[in-house]
Amino acid sequence: MRGAWIAALTVLPLLAACGAGPNPVTNAVSGNEAPVAAAAAELVPVPLDVPPGLGDAPLDQPREALVPPGWTLSVFARVPNARLAVWTPDRNLLVSVPDDGRVLLLTPDGAQRSLLDGLTQPHGLAFSPDGSTLHVAESNRVVSYDYAGGAATGPRVVADGLPDANSPDLRGAYGHELKSVAAGPDGALYVSIGSTGNISVEDLAATPPRASILRIPPGGGPAEPFAVGVRNGTGLAVAPDGAVWTAVNGRDNVPYPYDRPYGDASGSSFGDVINQYVTAHPAEPLARLTAGRNLGWPYCNPDPDTQPGVQGSPQDLTDVPMVPDAELNPGGSELDCATLAPMEQAFPAHSAPLGLAFTDGELPAPYTGGALAGVHGSWNADPPRAPEVSYFPYAEGRMGPQQTLVGGFQDPSGARWGRPVAAVPGPDGAVYITDDDAGAVYRLAPPA
Repeated sequence: MRGAWIAALTVLPLLAACGAGPNPVTNAVSGNEAPVAAAAAELVPVPLDVPPGLGDAPLDQPREALVPPGWTLSVFARVPNARLAVWTPDRNLLVSVPDDGRVLLLTPDGAQRSLLDGLTQPHGLAFSPDGSTLHVAESNRVVSYDYAGGAATGPRVVADGLPDANSPDLRGAYGHELKSVAAGPDGALYVSIGSTGNISVEDLAATPPRASILRIPPGGGPAEPFAVGVRNGTGLAVAPDGAVWTAVNGRDNVPYPYDRPYGDASGSSFGDVINQYVTAHPAEPLARLTAGRNLGWPYCNPDPDTQPGVQGSPQDLTDVPMVPDAELNPGGSELDCATLAPMEQAFPAHSAPLGLAFTDGELPAPYTGGALAGVHGSWNADPPRAPEVSYFPYAEGRMGPQQTLVGGFQDPSGARWGRPVAAVPGPDGAVYITDDDAGAVYRLAPPA
């Protein structure tokens, strides 16, 4: 496998935008060889260190990952269905397990116990700026707790009645009901409300609107829309400068939006669902949110092609413009996509970014200031989009292009042994990564 990865690394510059200069790069992959990472980086294969007692499948056989030179990757704990994570002020790691209705507390030695249980699909976790309050996003509400001494007490509901599969009007139909939460420096909370489906227009008129980010004012109050047109903004975090960012899962099966032939077609391909086009479109936003911003879904899609509509076009994933959706917004009949701000950065199509967190001096250079994203990987792209942990440099309010921090969860055949969800910097200078597929929490450590 090591040789296959090294060979695959030679094509990484073809997989995603990896530089901020004027020369864009392409997402195209020769043949059907699956990428092992998204963005070119100086990575080396290292064995995954599995301590005794933590080697249950799929970690019961040797695994390798791609990491920066000198870094190591080890299994910190086994947590089936681990999702989002946050560090407590007293240096414990909290991990949400929606399937079990629990929030687990992991101590620095990897021991674990339930901090909270009996919840309704808890997912997002965030602390107040002073560390005294823990906010937990369940599928139907946000609850705040006093946190001290490894205990969460005094629960109080700060947002209730959020839509989920149990909402009477939805009758169990909800494709993205897990919620994320982030806390702003002023005490406001931000909550992601995913869309009910792939292109469910009715979400825009719901109360509260789905496919949106809600804001709960400091001290509580009604949750109001902060940003809309956010199909599934599971990645939700506040940067050290107070800016709110989201990483979004884009739509599937997007139809070709240009009135011209695609590839070798003999006539116009407008509105056709073409596998090659779908695999590379739409890009998935990493966007800075401001009050009232519209990210366009479902009427406008981010199109990173430098030659719009041309098969195999190179893609630039920085400042990605929006194009009308051929199915729902032909000719801009519902929304003029040119009026929408471009996406500051984007992931390649079907990356499925989930957790989002910022580094602020915890990690060594060149990772001292930036955003970490857990990339889950595609379910329907051909070749499949690779799971990974991505890093985006961040300075003076600007987000730089995607880099791969940890890759190799997928080999060139498309087989996978893990799917990262979240990556959070730890107080010990390492990065802790949750993986709901392998049921693990990894520790990515820089050189000593």
